Amino acid sequence: MLGICFFLSVVIHFAVSQKTEEPITFTASIAQLTYSVSLYAFFQQCTEGYEFDVEKEICKDIDECETVHEACKGGMKCVNHFGGYLCLPQNAWIIVSNGEDQPTTATTARAVPPGVPEVPRASPVFQSASHTIQCAVGFMPDSQNYCRERWASFFACEVPRLIFSTAHQQVWLSTALNPRMGPHVNECATSNPCQHQCYNLIGSYICQCEVGYELASDSVSCQDIDECEFSNYMCQFQCVNQPGGYQCACPEGYQLHGTRLCQDIDECETGHNCRDEDMCWNYYGGFRCYPRNPCREPYVKTGEGRCRCQSPTVCRGLPPVIVYKYMSIFSDRSVPADIFQIQATSVYPNMVNTFTIKSGNEGGEFYLRRSSNVSAMLVMTKPLTGPKEHVVDLEMVTQSNVLSYRSSSLLRLTIIVGPYPF
Repeated sequence: MLGICFFLSVVIHFAVSQKTEEPITFTASIAQLTYSVSLYAFFQQCTEGYEFDVEKEICKDIDECETVHEACKGGMKCVNHFGGYLCLPQNAWIIVSNGEDQPTTATTARAVPPGVPEVPRASPVFQSASHTIQCAVGFMPDSQNYCRERWASFFACEVPRLIFSTAHQQVWLSTALNPRMGPHVNECATSNPCQHQCYNLIGSYICQCEVGYELASDSVSCQDIDECEFSNYMCQFQCVNQPGGYQCACPEGYQLHGTRLCQDIDECETGHNCRDEDMCWNYYGGFRCYPRNPCREPYVKTGEGRCRCQSPTVCRGLPPVIVYKYMSIFSDRSVPADIFQIQATSVYPNMVNTFTIKSGNEGGEFYLRRSSNVSAMLVMTKPLTGPKEHVVDLEMVTQSNVLSYRSSSLLRLTIIVGPYPF
C-alpha cells in the first residue's frame, strides 16, 4: 500500500458538564412559620460515568483512566471523555469538536503523527441570495447549497462515520485516506511480527492472540493460558492444561462424561476376570469377585445368597438362616445417611421383631433405626473413606410370647466404599 495511508481518527463531541436537577423543596406552614427543606444534596443521583461534587453541587465526570485498573489492555492507551473512556492504539490521535467550533486535537491524545493538518473550520449555515439552509450535525453546506459531509475536504477517500451518538456526545470513526501523510507501511504484510494475528494500523500494528492464549509482555508473542489455575472446580477429578485449552481426566475405573464429570465404568458389563464360580460385583471405581455360593458348613445354599442350617442340633447357638447382600457407596459421603433397609419376609399375628447390629460396628459408623414392627433402616453416622470394605451383620429376632416361639436370621451386608467421592 505504498503512497496510501490509512489512519484512525475519533471525533468526540463533548457536552457541557452534566446539569443537576433543581433542588427539591418542601414547604410547610405551621403557626405562620414556613420551613423550607432542601433535599437535593442528599438525593442527587448522577448518570453512570459521573459522580456528584458536594462542594460545587454538580455532577462531574469520572476519569476511568485513573480509577479503573488496567482499563485498556493489549498495548492500547486509555483516553478519558465525558461519561466514559476509549481504548486506542498508542499512535492514534483524537479530534475534539466543541459544538460547531473548529475541532482541536484532544490533550489526551499525546502521540499525534507528524504532518497531520488541522481540520478546517466549517460553518453549518450557508447563506445565499435566495435562502439559508441548516445542515445536520456532521454536515456542512457547499457552494451549490447542498449539505455535504463536513470532513470531505480533509479526508480524501472516506469521511468519518458516526458509530454512536448520545444527547451529549458523538463519536466518529474513520479509516480515510490522507495523501498528505506520506506512504504507509503494512507491517502485517511485510514482516508479520505477531505470533498469531496481526492487525495493521496507521503507522503501526497491533497483535492479537487466539483463544486460549494471551499477549505476552513484548506485545507480539502469545503465551498459553493455564485454565486449570482459574479454579479447582474446572474438572471433577483432574484438570490437564493443554496448548490453547485444557482437558479433564478421570481416574481408573471411570470415564469422562461430558466435558468435566466422571462416570463409573461397570466392569461387570464391559469385561472382568472373575472365575466361573464367582460373581462380579461392580462398585464405584472398580469391581470385586465374590463366590456365587457363600454358604459354609453347616449351612447349605437354599437360594440366591441365602444359606440355611439343616441340623438344629449342629447349629445350636447359630442363626438358622444367613442372607448375603452387597452394596457400594461413595467415599466421604455426607452423614447422616440412610443406606440400607432390612425387612421381615414373613409376617405372623402376635409376632414381635427386634433388629440389632450384631457385628461390624466397632467404630460406631452405623446405627439401626427401627421403622416398624417388620423393618428397620441402617443409618451411616460417620463418613467412610475408601477404598475399603465393611462387613456388617444385622440380626432380626422374631418371637411370640403367646406361642412360645423364637427365631432369628442374620443378614450379612458387605459395604464397598469407593476410592473417590463420586
